[in-house]
Amino acid sequence: MPRIELLVVQPTPFCNIDCRYCYLPDRNSKAVVARKTLHNLFYQVFASGWVGDCLSVVWHAGEPMVLPIDFYRDAFRMIDRLKPAEVAVAHSFQTNGTLIDEAWCAFFASQRVGIGVSIDGPKRFHDRHRLTRAGRGTFDRTIAGIRLLRRHEVPFHVISVLSPASMAAPDEMFDFYVEEGIEQVCFNVEESEGDHVSQSFREAGIEATYYRFLSEFWRLAAAAPGKITFIREIEHAIQQIIRPSDAPFCNQLVEPFAITSMDWAGNISTFSPELLGLKNSAYENFLLGNINRDLLVDLSRRPNFTRMLSDIQAGVEMCRERCEYFSVCGGGEPVNKLAENGSFVSSETTYCRLTKMRATDLVLDALERVRPSEALRESAFCG
Repeated sequence: MPRIELLVVQPTPFCNIDCRYCYLPDRNSKAVVARKTLHNLFYQVFASGWVGDCLSVVWHAGEPMVLPIDFYRDAFRMIDRLKPAEVAVAHSFQTNGTLIDEAWCAFFASQRVGIGVSIDGPKRFHDRHRLTRAGRGTFDRTIAGIRLLRRHEVPFHVISVLSPASMAAPDEMFDFYVEEGIEQVCFNVEESEGDHVSQSFREAGIEATYYRFLSEFWRLAAAAPGKITFIREIEHAIQQIIRPSDAPFCNQLVEPFAITSMDWAGNISTFSPELLGLKNSAYENFLLGNINRDLLVDLSRRPNFTRMLSDIQAGVEMCRERCEYFSVCGGGEPVNKLAENGSFVSSETTYCRLTKMRATDLVLDALERVRPSEALRESAFCG
């Protein structure tokens, strides 16, 4: 039986800014998910028997904060009424931060909403790519939102998309986070997805540049305990490398329905969330059905799902047979395989070489230099 661990919900495809590297289609559309559609989704999710003790819900794939607070108050109340008493629901927003104000901070605090803010480091890096629709930088508005979150003691993390320029400046990036009181950081790389082709992946020596950046950033954090408490890339690598041999490991991105995504119209997809909204005739645009007319539990019988699952599993097996990093990765990300290699039935990508292999190399290199107990102690800042 499938197990839904993460539900990605698109409340609207619209975004109030226009990032140069954004892959999302239809971000000019101001469509809004209907209350009935949300009801049908959560009713079916909870009725499916596919949910464990906790369900994580991420409101994303557009800018969720362009909708009013009352929209979410109503949605959260409805979800609470639908969920079984024994199931906990954890809501989170991924936002560009430009719309955060006092009222939003009060709402986040009262509802215990997890917040991820997209900011690409100091102004000179952030404003190269994260622009308003008029072509102006968004840094000032985003950092104002972050400062409001801190003032109201709303927990948050940031996601920074690294460019070759920011990767060459780990000291400047580190100093920026510390100065702004940003303690939890996640690093994305500009990747090829949908119609967007990564410029970073074309850079000569990009893997070595990424390794040096992460290594120096980790060193700086270890030398300043309590300043940066979580670095996602290091934390995830440590968790996978230092674990009991019999500990279960699952790559949610290749497990059917572990990550289930719904767009504003009720269309359902699974595997990599980024597949939702992309065009591909071979897999019928990755859409398995619509929650307003189809049963969630029947979607695994659809021919396009069967094709997706078969091809993704074939790609996972290729990774298992060919890649020495399989035990810390579990078969990669389907969307990156399709974007970079042209097929799910493939293995290594530039994305996985950077985000999985080089991060793993870094932690293994650290373990070779010191005793494992010391390495773990030095890594305590990762949370």
